[in-house]
Amino acid sequence: QVHVVESGGGLVQAGGSLRLSCAASRSIFSINAMGWYRQAPGEQRDLVASISTAGNTNYADSVKGRFTISRNNAENTVYLQMNSLKPEDTAVYYCFANADYPRRDVYWGQGTQVTVSS
Repeated sequence: QVHVVESGGGLVQAGGSLRLSCAASRSIFSINAMGWYRQAPGEQRDLVASISTAGNTNYADSVKGRFTISRNNAENTVYLQMNSLKPEDTAVYYCFANADYPRRDVYWGQGTQVTVSS
């Protein structure tokens, strides 16, 4: 069963912008933190940004000042606005939702490709 779905990836030139969206289905609830990881080829999956239900945010140093995470708790959605994109931002971006039900777990999306050309 698909619990988390991302959208909004694509190809953009360096310096451009993209906005990623993620929606958690009603099959999971009591969602705590939501956010984004990314994984480039041959690399490990790293945290990009996260946001709590209270709106507290956390960013990787490499994206601070360029990326902004936001969420809508009522809709169980989270967004990642990415500005001033660099070729090194190229990766598959995965959305996650840390939820308590149906079981306490981290639920992942299938990933969306972001490619930044130089």
